[in-house]
Amino acid sequence: MLFLLKKYIGALLMPLPLLLIIGFIGLILLWCTRWQKSGKTLVSASLLFILLLGLQPVSDNLLAPIEGKYNQRYELTTPNPPENVHYIVVLGGGFTYNPDWSPSSNLLNNSLPRVTEGVRLYLKYPGSKLIFTGGKANNPISSAEVAAQVAQSLGVPAEDTIALTEPKDTQEEAFEVEKIIGKEPFLLVTSANHLPRAITMFTSRGMQPLPAPANQLVITSAINPWEKYIPSSYYFGHSERAWYELIGTIWWHLKPDNTQVLEQPLLTPESIDAE
Repeated sequence: MLFLLKKYIGALLMPLPLLLIIGFIGLILLWCTRWQKSGKTLVSASLLFILLLGLQPVSDNLLAPIEGKYNQRYELTTPNPPENVHYIVVLGGGFTYNPDWSPSSNLLNNSLPRVTEGVRLYLKYPGSKLIFTGGKANNPISSAEVAAQVAQSLGVPAEDTIALTEPKDTQEEAFEVEKIIGKEPFLLVTSANHLPRAITMFTSRGMQPLPAPANQLVITSAINPWEKYIPSSYYFGHSERAWYELIGTIWWHLKPDNTQVLEQPLLTPESIDAE
């Protein structure tokens, strides 16, 4: 129940729904009340912020402080990378499931770059295992299983993929991953803008994640003038990611820890192979 409430409230607090609600309230004031000035102010503010948040210089400057810590690939962000990596954890993201589609088409938004980066690192470290996380939501199979299917379609053997199908958020992902790898160092693959929050959640459990960023969004190289100064839904999405991580961080500090349950026995690589 708390998870669904979080999702509904979180969705309404995203920039586009929130600004549309503000604009709609302004229209009501304009058409149905004597508060004309207030209505004009709300409608104008709504349109202005939608415009500004869709501009590349604005959106990327909002996202840059969050993504900046991990905006380079793993090999460049880890000063002394280990010679042997046993586990690569790829956090879940947006997905759907249509068996008639190509496997990769079922990974939405930030998910496909995470999985492809995980596969790249798997090839770099022979003998490692890929751990995918994420629940089912309203689909017949989980985000973790869809991601594992994509990895297998790219040549990763099924026995080298582990799907953790129960976690619904990052905190639960850390809890479930710890059952498998304990305190052993591992590569943590997620979007660059999500890594700071994810690293904090994993290290708060005494785990040793090595940041492996994927899906970098902030553009620092040259782009065409019309891409910078004409509003775009693509760049509005960058503003949304910045806001999403801010809301996610605030929520993490406010909500009760949903992993405070009886600890289950730690799984070992031998028991995983036996399964």
